[in-house]
Amino acid sequence: MRRDIFQAIADPTRRAILVLIALQAMTPNAIADNFNTTRQAVSKHLRILTECDLVKQEQKGREIYYSLEIEKMKEIDQWIEQFRKIWETQFNQLDKLLINMKKQKK
Repeated sequence: MRRDIFQAIADPTRRAILVLIALQAMTPNAIADNFNTTRQAVSKHLRILTECDLVKQEQKGREIYYSLEIEKMKEIDQWIEQFRKIWETQFNQLDKLLINMKKQKK
């Protein structure tokens, strides 16, 4: 079964992994060193992130390096953007209301 990117980022450990590898590619062992969990658990998270195309693997010698797949992250941003527009509209309306209330008090 193909996983959904939102299922992948629902887990806090997977989100933390994405943050870690956003700046530089890392091996599974290097990633696991940042968590209080087993190497196998980190590998499972990496597998899920890979299945969702949020991370990519690159073989360098005997090591596999994981890096962020930024294009896939744009899908998340595009989905959130629709809500960002709604929030901004509501905040702007609230600002106008507060300005009017202040004017009425004077």
